[in-house]
Amino acid sequence: MVQNKWDNSKVTEKDGLASLVYRSNLLGSDRAVVNWGGGNTSTKTLEKNFKGEEIEVMWVKGSGSDLATMKAENFTGLNLADIRPLLERENMSDEEMVSYLGHCMIDAKHPRSSIETLLHAFLPFKQVDHTHPDAIISIACADNGKEIAKEIYGNRFVWVPYIRPGFKLSKMIAEGVQNNPHAELVIMEKHGLVTWGETSEESYNKTIDIINEAESYINKKAEDKALFGGKKYDSLDESDRKDLFSEIMPLVRGQVSQDNKMLATYNDDINVLEFVNSNDAKELSQIGAACPDHLVHTKRVPLFIDWNPQLEDRDSLKEKVKEGLDRFKEEYEAYFERNKQQGDKLIEAAPRIILIPGLGMINTGKSWSAANVSEQLYHRAISVMAGSTVLGNFVSLDESESYGVEYWPLELYKLSLAPAEKEFSRQVAFVTGGAGGIGTATAYRLLEDGAHLVIADINLEGAENLAKEVNEKYGENRAYAIKMDVTKEEEVQKAIKESVLKYGGIDILVNNAGLASSSPFEETTMEQWNLNINVLVTGYFLVAREVFKLMKEQAIGGNMVFIGSKNSIYAGKNAAAYSTAKAAEVHLARTIAADGGALGIRVNSVLPDAVIRGSKIWDSSWKKERASSYGIGTDDLEAHYRKRTILNVNILPEDIAESVAFLASSKAAKTTGCMVTVDGGVAAAFTR
Repeated sequence: MVQNKWDNSKVTEKDGLASLVYRSNLLGSDRAVVNWGGGNTSTKTLEKNFKGEEIEVMWVKGSGSDLATMKAENFTGLNLADIRPLLERENMSDEEMVSYLGHCMIDAKHPRSSIETLLHAFLPFKQVDHTHPDAIISIACADNGKEIAKEIYGNRFVWVPYIRPGFKLSKMIAEGVQNNPHAELVIMEKHGLVTWGETSEESYNKTIDIINEAESYINKKAEDKALFGGKKYDSLDESDRKDLFSEIMPLVRGQVSQDNKMLATYNDDINVLEFVNSNDAKELSQIGAACPDHLVHTKRVPLFIDWNPQLEDRDSLKEKVKEGLDRFKEEYEAYFERNKQQGDKLIEAAPRIILIPGLGMINTGKSWSAANVSEQLYHRAISVMAGSTVLGNFVSLDESESYGVEYWPLELYKLSLAPAEKEFSRQVAFVTGGAGGIGTATAYRLLEDGAHLVIADINLEGAENLAKEVNEKYGENRAYAIKMDVTKEEEVQKAIKESVLKYGGIDILVNNAGLASSSPFEETTMEQWNLNINVLVTGYFLVAREVFKLMKEQAIGGNMVFIGSKNSIYAGKNAAAYSTAKAAEVHLARTIAADGGALGIRVNSVLPDAVIRGSKIWDSSWKKERASSYGIGTDDLEAHYRKRTILNVNILPEDIAESVAFLASSKAAKTTGCMVTVDGGVAAAFTR
């Protein structure tokens, strides 16, 4: 049952905008009540206009916001006196309506008001809530929904046949309520719920009560009834599911990224598994979206892979996934061609939801958060299908209605409010030594340009602290921390697998893990030699090899940037082990570039010198050893390095990060096998 969370101690005013914000956040906090980005709320207040005159103002959700998180500035204020005459009109186009409402705003700085503004304005109540509760949509999407509503609510409801939001729907709702003096709610077929009250608390309580009446009825009907026709398949073990997801997701990501790169996530919780393993899942999943708000983020139907987890093997699944993705694209393009209007442009012809018996669900999106929205909305769809099939038969928008929502200019406008995509949007970067100085600077540089980030470091605490800091600044799950010792093959393979399970794949590898040692050649021990070779050569090889295999599987190209050194070219004094390892490292990069060219995998190296500030390497004995080699004190080392450069500059971690970003970007699309020096100009280390 939906919980009533109203707390008067948290309400600063009985009515008004602050109370509306509180009510909206409360409704949005439960996704079984309000979809992500969906629903809208309003309140009507008295305000002073710019002339000091008192006017009646309606505050309504602004387009593109989410009820769970929106603040006062996300609401739009409109002059009700300007809106009410519209009730006398017979009809009004969407374009006319949007233009008209723009003139009704009391402040031009407010966001454009919700698509369903007139729904709120035409109802004669102080507070109005439009939500998409699972229980109500279960009724709205049942073929006998109107009859069920009568059983639950008697004469207290108004049923409105499906019509796309806009002027006509708003007027139908207003007239339906006006013609029913007992009305307490409106059920919009295949869409959602409208409730109201005189105060914010009354409106909220009414919404929760109405939902729980429906939920109680559905729960009673569901007693002793097998959902979705009962179980057809058994789930694979959890460890087997993870292994299989890690194999399948790069393949999926590669195919859905042919036009625009996408990230991929997965979900295999108990509700998803119950659905995908059921007898009716294949048929039910192809009926259509549970409501318009779902459709925008999940597309009209998911891709269902008809695979028997008990009888068919992994190769069979991979083949069916490939065939399914090709088929989905063909069918989606045909759907677009059948329904397109002049000026329409095809939106990504790739599934947002992929359902696999025994395994669960794969979700795609332009970012982790977008894929997560699709995932959460399909959880809601499963809940709705469960309710509808308990009550009767699940029905959905037909093809024409679905297209009308998906390619509706007002819905596309909401999507256009998202920030413009950046250079590394839709890409995943894997940075080794990510918690160090250069690693941290590189992480922030790639994040600034839109990347998602895997921070791999032997120092897990440092990686986790950086990931936490990043996610607080850039948003949930933009970064993910992994413990990895680059010299251990199993740890490297596990880290790549974890990255795939988190984001679906990898586009950029920054091979940055490092250390350094210094000693006269004759005093160089086998321990020093092996340590440098193991980390800087073998470690770089292991990580690059595993990422190369992944990039090959994805088949969408990729970038690798190795962090070399001035010593890759210049034979530094008392640094035989380090210099040899760094020379081998950049030559390794060139060999991978030669092998990866045909696959669209570019590999380049950045050669820094003396990045002292922020570097953990220079916090070790290396600083003292290098100073000793030059016969100077450690405090004089930075000045020594600066003075020996042609440009008389010190090199900072941010300088290296900038070169990494350039080499990984489209600006360097035709560059591979290259070494870029970032050393202030050391003549002895010129590459040519």
